[in-house]
Amino acid sequence: MDPLGARSQFVDIQNLPTWQQQLDEDGEETPLEQSDSLLSQQAFPSPFPFRPDINRKIILFCGDIALLNCTAILNTSNESLNDKNPVSDSVHQLAGPELRDELLKLKGCRTGEVKLTKGFNLAARFIVHTVGPKYKAKYRTAAESSLYSCYRNTMQLAVEQSMTSVGLCVVNTAKRGYPLEDATHMAFRTVRRFLENHGNSLEMVVFAVSDTEERLYRKLLPLYFPRSEQEERACLPLIPADIGNSEGEPVVPERQIRIAEKPGTLEDDSEEESLESDLGQVGNHAFARMEGDVDKQRKQILQGQMSEAAIHKQHQRNYNRWLCRARAEDLSDIAALKALYQTGVDMCGRTVMILVGRNIPVTLIDIEKALLYFIHVMDHITVKEYVMVYFHTLTSEHNHLDSNFLKNLYDIVDTKFKNNLKAFYFVHPTFRSKVSTWFFTSFSVSGMKDKVRYLDNLQQLFTCIKPEQIDIPPFVLDYRHKG
Repeated sequence: MDPLGARSQFVDIQNLPTWQQQLDEDGEETPLEQSDSLLSQQAFPSPFPFRPDINRKIILFCGDIALLNCTAILNTSNESLNDKNPVSDSVHQLAGPELRDELLKLKGCRTGEVKLTKGFNLAARFIVHTVGPKYKAKYRTAAESSLYSCYRNTMQLAVEQSMTSVGLCVVNTAKRGYPLEDATHMAFRTVRRFLENHGNSLEMVVFAVSDTEERLYRKLLPLYFPRSEQEERACLPLIPADIGNSEGEPVVPERQIRIAEKPGTLEDDSEEESLESDLGQVGNHAFARMEGDVDKQRKQILQGQMSEAAIHKQHQRNYNRWLCRARAEDLSDIAALKALYQTGVDMCGRTVMILVGRNIPVTLIDIEKALLYFIHVMDHITVKEYVMVYFHTLTSEHNHLDSNFLKNLYDIVDTKFKNNLKAFYFVHPTFRSKVSTWFFTSFSVSGMKDKVRYLDNLQQLFTCIKPEQIDIPPFVLDYRHKG
């Protein structure tokens, strides 16, 4: 405890300027005139558009990360969790000897993974420990994937533990040899994509850097977090060609090679298979095409012309076409509805996804873009077990999704969506919605009926998911179900 009247050595992040607020404080100017002339000939949008709501969550802090009063701070270490580096040394010194004893119980940490401990004597409640990769040029791809995992797993853990703020150190220590500029690009794009897709519950992300790292961080931040449309245009030519997939994850070309079942022979449709043709096949009438594919496949199965394995393969190919389209399209208008988002975990530790019926103006939106957004958000979530909470609260006719749309959605999505969905909580249902759902799950889709749980009030929901683990819209909290 600090002596009476003494100033605390810890730093309150609420008193630090956000990245958006620093716009007028930067000494260096982006070469706008040069960039604008280049961009006058470019017709494509920036992959990292101006998002003031995200910029207000970003802080660049030059100083000791161990002093921050974030919910959690990130500590970079080695596989034995006993590394000696400036960040780790400061964290251990301020946290006290209890931290070392706690780390011994964890029995190490693999590269790219994270481990969580208490903050002990720090202002931060928790410490996330990670192990950055050792960099060698010949194994660059593996190093990139591991470094991505360090940042991604840290952000994921923060959301899963309902943390509101997290401080991120520079993971790549000098002794590990990772080029600082390459690593900074990886850190920024990973955090940016995470905040876009899963960051609703996070209020602050603090990049904590040293004096030698600050200049580079300040130089590259505008590429991924432009603070105005003018800065967005200016930075577009400076963004690297490789920005990863929709989550910022490195794309490994070798893993995209599709191996034919019978090498040396061409499949019926292999001649027209390419990314361009895949995207082209998902157009304005994609639902009609998909329905045609499904009906044709079912007919072929009944006639014994198509095996289950071939059907699965074709379905996977169709889904990948939708996924490619979802990653390529600008879906910011659908995201702004806040109708679908990730929150905490349920009593069993499974990810909870929220669907807010009243936020879906079915008659006013592009329904195909809504489908693309669902695929875009859910593809990463559904690799593990998850549950969905649907708030039917105060919905009206223009919020109700057509059964044909839901049927198309069910036919299109990958099997992992269906297999890993463990419960669908239907909150504040009406008699009509119960009847509609019963018919739909009984006759249109298989395997869903037993997963639906009707909940008349929030107290029933809280027996499955703790209140602190779920972000409930205010109008749902205020609603008093009349029965």
